[in-house]
Amino acid sequence: MLKINNISLVNFKNFSNLELEFSSKINCFIGNNGTGKTNILDSIHYLSFCKSLLNLKDSQNIKNGESFFIIEGNFTRFDEPEHIYCGFNKEQKKSFRRNGVEYKKLSEHIGLLPVVFTTPNDSDLIYLGSEIRRKFIDVVISQFDKNYLNSIIKYNKILEQRNSLLKNPQPLSYENFEAWDFQLARVGEEIFQKRTQFIKEISEIFQKYYSLIGEEREKVTLKYISNCNEKDFTESLKTGFEKDKILGYTSFGVHRDDFEFSLDGYPLKKYASQGQQKSYIISLKFAQFEYIKNKTGLAPILLLDDIFDKLDKTRVKKITGMVSKEDFGQIFITDTSRTRMPDILKELDIEQKTILLGE
Repeated sequence: MLKINNISLVNFKNFSNLELEFSSKINCFIGNNGTGKTNILDSIHYLSFCKSLLNLKDSQNIKNGESFFIIEGNFTRFDEPEHIYCGFNKEQKKSFRRNGVEYKKLSEHIGLLPVVFTTPNDSDLIYLGSEIRRKFIDVVISQFDKNYLNSIIKYNKILEQRNSLLKNPQPLSYENFEAWDFQLARVGEEIFQKRTQFIKEISEIFQKYYSLIGEEREKVTLKYISNCNEKDFTESLKTGFEKDKILGYTSFGVHRDDFEFSLDGYPLKKYASQGQQKSYIISLKFAQFEYIKNKTGLAPILLLDDIFDKLDKTRVKKITGMVSKEDFGQIFITDTSRTRMPDILKELDIEQKTILLGE
């Protein structure tokens, strides 16, 4: 089992000093927009991923007028206590500690405390470019596969070096690139194979949740689109070398992959209603939850930020009832309505804690 027992925030976003104790099942934060509901969820994300989901620069998470922030949380993981500390000062590098011991590399922490975070901004997965979809898939796989995370880090470093060479004003022959291309191809193939396997394995779970949440009969599809699917990686880098020199960047590889969202064979972006799109993304996040749980033996902490907006009460009750079952672990929910979640949780008769913000 995985749960966060309490958290302490100092100068984090809108909070000067905040200490909270949590229920081991459902925690509901209720308040108007701007009271800091999402910031509390983001602080839990910080302790899992060593960074904010919402503000990528650490300095942007310091309360206005201050020079540092601190986040501390006490977790229980497989019945063992875990104390996680994150501190950032504008004048120093970020400090991240597990049980008092500083990490040498932040990547060593990823996957220890799995978290699934769903927000209103998840619609970006549908409307924005391929980079955000690749990042989403990479984050999911990295939470249970440390080798995959290391491959992504290594691939990006090699790619950066290759692109830097391509921009070199001095004329270079392909011999200058062979060693880099050999490494890029080897690591890229590993990433391609693991992405392919992931999409294959998660598809059935994804369909299950879409049918449960939406009571819909449409078939959901998450398709992996890669130029590595039918072409040899090393050969493609070589044949594209002259083109890449003109472009100044590497035009072939897993860094150009995409993932296509569709419903009954039609692109989600163009043909699905807003309700269908929301059900699709929420179902995908729940599939992410179950997949990680199956791989790690830990039910991730589930952070549900304002997901009930624009959903009817019946569907809200259905989702709440679903996550309240034993299959799910600790849940954090934000809502602006003072009555919606308390009324539903009272009907379900489940262990919960409601925290009012902005009082």
